[in-house]
Amino acid sequence: MNVLVIPEDPTYDQHLLKPLLIGLFKNIRKSARVRVCQDPVLGGRGEALKTERIREIVERYSGMADILILCVDRDGPPGPRTRLDAMEAELQGEKAHFLAQEAWEEIETWALAGLKLPPRWSWGDVRREVHVKEVYFDKLVAQWELQDSPGKGRKRLGKEAARSIQAIRQKCPDDFDRLAQRLASL
Repeated sequence: MNVLVIPEDPTYDQHLLKPLLIGLFKNIRKSARVRVCQDPVLGGRGEALKTERIREIVERYSGMADILILCVDRDGPPGPRTRLDAMEAELQGEKAHFLAQEAWEEIETWALAGLKLPPRWSWGDVRREVHVKEVYFDKLVAQWELQDSPGKGRKRLGKEAARSIQAIRQKCPDDFDRLAQRLASL
């Protein structure tokens, strides 16, 4: 099956989402060719939550993809889930399945869940942090000396995290595992 991942901004998220979703499909024993939407570029969460912008992508790619997955950061207080549910209901097509998933708090949280963290970091603290990227992910990138690598370390860390999909599912039950269950049921 062909899968198109729609990140709120592909600049960095593509380097995490592609390997994580390839790993997720292997984990749920489904064969999938995963691509990341590069055209149009949404450029942020605000644009990603606009139904008309996502409709444009769904209409453009639904003949080429069996599943389209919008991935956005939660970025703070709960709320986007209701918006995403409404988008799913409105944009469900006959040609392709449309799913929308928010990461708690950021896509980088999923990667951190699959990586070996420094001993002084507690997963509970990581999961509770609203600014995961700045407080934890960027520090891990610096520790691995990946600041100047593709995606500012995301390409390497995304591939590394994708080796531990089951750990990510266990540590991120409300978002990553929810997406896994929904994909498995299609």
